[in-house]
Amino acid sequence: MTFRTKLLLITSLTVTGSVALATGAISLWTRLTFERMDLDRRQTALRQFQKDLSMRGQEVAARVQKAAASETAIRVAIEANRAAPDLSLLLNDARTLAETQSLDFLDLVQPDLSILSSAHWPARFGYKNDWAGAENGRTSPDPFLTRVPTQEGSAAALAAVRTVNAGEKKILVLGAERLNPSFLASIGASPGTRAMLWLSDQEVFDANGPLAQGMRLASLAGEVERTGKPANATIQWDASNESAEALQAMPFLSGGKVVGVLFIGTSLREQIRLQRSILWTGLLVGASGILLGLLTGLWTTERVTRPVKLLAAGAKAVAGGDLNAQVTISPGDEIGDLAESFNAMTVQLSEQRARAIQAERVAAWRELARRLAHELKNPLFPLQITVENLRKARAHHPQQFEEVFEQCTSTLLAELGNLRGIVDRFSDFAKMPQPTKGPAELNEVVRGVVRLFEAQFAARTTAPIELALQLSVEPLPVQLDQEQMGRALKNLVLNAMDAMPAGGTLRILTAQAGGSVSLEVSDSGQGLTQEECERLFTPYYTTKRHGTGLGLAIVQSVVSDHQGKISVTSEPGKGARFLITLPTGRIE
Repeated sequence: MTFRTKLLLITSLTVTGSVALATGAISLWTRLTFERMDLDRRQTALRQFQKDLSMRGQEVAARVQKAAASETAIRVAIEANRAAPDLSLLLNDARTLAETQSLDFLDLVQPDLSILSSAHWPARFGYKNDWAGAENGRTSPDPFLTRVPTQEGSAAALAAVRTVNAGEKKILVLGAERLNPSFLASIGASPGTRAMLWLSDQEVFDANGPLAQGMRLASLAGEVERTGKPANATIQWDASNESAEALQAMPFLSGGKVVGVLFIGTSLREQIRLQRSILWTGLLVGASGILLGLLTGLWTTERVTRPVKLLAAGAKAVAGGDLNAQVTISPGDEIGDLAESFNAMTVQLSEQRARAIQAERVAAWRELARRLAHELKNPLFPLQITVENLRKARAHHPQQFEEVFEQCTSTLLAELGNLRGIVDRFSDFAKMPQPTKGPAELNEVVRGVVRLFEAQFAARTTAPIELALQLSVEPLPVQLDQEQMGRALKNLVLNAMDAMPAGGTLRILTAQAGGSVSLEVSDSGQGLTQEECERLFTPYYTTKRHGTGLGLAIVQSVVSDHQGKISVTSEPGKGARFLITLPTGRIE
């Protein structure tokens, strides 16, 4: 991935992340705010409902008190306490009192809870009252919630108990108002909320009437009935998310038993719509931000990466050997300063290279002159002595001149041959031709060179050299000049043999190494020091007593002309290892 792409990606991700973070934070804050507001509204509605319910209970208690203080109730008390009362005369009195006081349920009962008259179920006279008995603690004047048995089944109601005294005799008046939609409507609810009452699976309603989907409250109602404690939940009434409603459930207790569950609900429609609006706004802003970020990123990366590309191109040119490379970047910032430093560096490098080349040339000519003088000095001295001997023999021993002449001319010819050999070696190094490359198989090149030395290996009986060939199983195709590469390998083999005067092991290995092939020649001879390894490929440097110091220089030149590399690793007494690496395939 390029630097420009990375910079553009970072800019886009930064803008996108910032917008996403802001949108998420706003959405979360909105949701939490709505939840807090809804909870406050539900709790306010619940307190208001409890307050209204208490007031409504006092109204029911007041009506029951009026019924108890009526002449009808007193008459019933007197009649019921006669020695032989006629209870049939009391059958309709409870209905009369209930209609007078607008009560849905009303029972006139004896202190032992025997029913004297019932407004909602006349046939129960004589039976025991089982919805407001003394065993439930209903002797206090406070109103209470209960379930009243009727001919259609039990019904939840808000009830009160009052005593009718007629001298020493008394009866109880039990009155109640049914809990139904009209009851909820009369109590009312806070704005934005609604009240729902769960009495049973078949009796679920709000202020508008029975709830068609009341069974959706069954799970929450069951939890409240089991625990007897308030609970909270969210109900989605249909497939639309906007139908969701947050509910707070409160149990109605009677004698420690849950007789109903009151639900205070707040619609989440506005919250969901607002969150959706925030989400779409965030997406729109995010898309705009991403587009703006891309445009800004493109402009920024172009301004930033263009000078970087110029610097990279300049550095690549310098790496390729063009030390005159210069980059043109407007000054005024850090990259401009870097460009100026780069241009100054290339000028300095160019000057240093020119000085180094000049110094290398002078040093090379001096070394050449020194080596040539050294090589020529050895044969010139015998030539001088031979000529002087000829002159002396002719002057002082003419009779022996012919014999001395023959000996001296033989010596002269031999030394002239040495001079010619020295000149030829220097000429060969100076005239190293460019390689003529062609397809070859490296293993075959190695085998061809090894065959040339088989006789020498066999002839060495006192100091035998063992040859260890470890050639690659797979073919190693290369493009090379077989004559030059063979000559380089011969020089390495000869050096290895010279390094093992007492015998040893000569090891030659070939292998595939990624996109290149390797050729290794190692010996178990005397080894080299670190300093000798560093100078080993320098022309005219040699560690041998007899040698021109050109053999390894020629090897390095051949390997370099084949676009390869050669290196040496060694330690004194542990032999030396020469490693040649050549590119595989076609060489340009």
